[in-house]
Amino acid sequence: MAGGTGTRFWPLSVNEKPKQFLSLINKKTMLQQTYNRFRKWLPEEKIYIVTSEEYATLVKEQLAIPHKQLILEPLQRDTGPCVTLTALTFLKENDNEVFAAVPSDHYFPDDDSIFELFKLAETTAKSDLSIVTLGIKPDRPETGYGYIQAEQNRDYMGQVLRVKKFIEKPCKQKAEELLKAEDVYWNSGIFIWKPSTIAYYMKQHQLQIYESITRFLNGSVYEYSNLPKVSVDYAIIEKAETIFTIPANIHWDDVGNWTALERLLKKDDEINVLQGNIHVLSTENCIIKSEDKKTIVIGAEDLIIASTKDGLLVCHKSMEQNIKTILKEIEDANE
Repeated sequence: MAGGTGTRFWPLSVNEKPKQFLSLINKKTMLQQTYNRFRKWLPEEKIYIVTSEEYATLVKEQLAIPHKQLILEPLQRDTGPCVTLTALTFLKENDNEVFAAVPSDHYFPDDDSIFELFKLAETTAKSDLSIVTLGIKPDRPETGYGYIQAEQNRDYMGQVLRVKKFIEKPCKQKAEELLKAEDVYWNSGIFIWKPSTIAYYMKQHQLQIYESITRFLNGSVYEYSNLPKVSVDYAIIEKAETIFTIPANIHWDDVGNWTALERLLKKDDEINVLQGNIHVLSTENCIIKSEDKKTIVIGAEDLIIASTKDGLLVCHKSMEQNIKTILKEIEDANE
């Protein structure tokens, strides 16, 4: 899935070129890293990129894949319609093979243990109406992720646990409680299922979206513009009768905001992450990114400072969740 806008990485990530098309961790873009990871295990014809039409050229510039491997949305409508379009596209081709829906901008290692988890998930997802997600054991009280609480019975197929409930992004205190809880995991946003399973749940819980996308695939482009923006979690995941999680003991990160770089990149002696021609003095625990310009920062602490051709961001780390909010306010004011 490569259609998001990555607004929490503004001004580096912008609508014209969002974060999945950027090189955030190494020389490869996030999309290229994700594609290459699965290309180690899968043939080219088994890997599809679903994105919006406006990013089709970017995808083709970064990946040498046939056009038939692209599933294109006319407009961005969040992950609910995205996943439904993917599933119904496969079913239209009489393809009901289990597939994994994986965000293109997440980081996790390339070792073979990941492949083994996906194979186990595939086996589980072959059962009728079963949905499987990878759950990541928390190592910090993270307020930016959703959580999964699994049932205490750990005997089902060894590693596979039934999901008891999903927990929305918590406040700091709740996140600290969840960190100590048994059988609680981060929701990785990676789902494994059959196309027919998605179709069934969309018919049950989101009939308008199901019928609109069906008409879209039969040639009615107008239908897509009328779709609501809804996440797949809200659309069907939280309503599904048969859903499992597989605990994944891996170094995973959704690279969702600037502070993710602290977990993935080297820091200097003052715990700063510096990218660009940057000079600091009496500056600690900052993330500083500058494109093209010499940048001097003196006496700063706990700040995110990012300068690109699209803008300048100065933000206290504790407030970075508000980047998306203020950008939305600016967008609404300009309409």
